Formats: sequence, structure tokens, C-alpha cells
Amino acid sequence: MAKKRKVSDEELTGTALLKETTRRIRLARTYWDAHKNGACRMERERALKLYERLSKAEKEKIPQVLRVWLRYRSEKYFGEHRTPPGSGRKRKK
Repeated sequence: MAKKRKVSDEELTGTALLKETTRRIRLARTYWDAHKNGACRMERERALKLYERLSKAEKEKIPQVLRVWLRYRSEKYFGEHRTPPGSGRKRKK
């Protein structure tokens, strides 16, 4: 059986781009619900890169719940104003 060729994110267009963006947002939310913040951050960043490539009409096709989570709610926790992971000081006992 031949291996499937993995399509890179840069090659995605149209419906495939829309589906992959939606899939990544859902995956990030799954990680969020499981309290896996590192994995959630990574998937959210990937989803945002794909989301920014969508046209306005294509963005409307993504369910509103996912769009709100990606653009607003998760920004509260993963935005630029937050301290990056691993940069906090350790407290001495």
C-alpha cells in the first residue's frame, strides 16, 4: 500500500484550507479543555496562521463558536500581553 503524501499548510486552498483551519481550532479547544496549555498554544498559533489566509467569505463559514474562541477568548490567555511560558522566576523556599 502506498503512503499518502502529506500536504503542507502552504499548499492548502479553498475548501481544504477551510477544513484544516476548523480542524485545528477544534483540536486547540480539545487541548484547552484537557488543560494541555503548551499543546493548545501551538495548535492555536497554527490555526491563526491558516485563519489569516482565509477570505472574509470563507471566515464566515467557520462556526461562530470556534471563531469567537480563536480570536477573543483564547487571546485573553495566550495574547502578547501575557508572560511567555517558562520565563517566570522560581520562588525560593
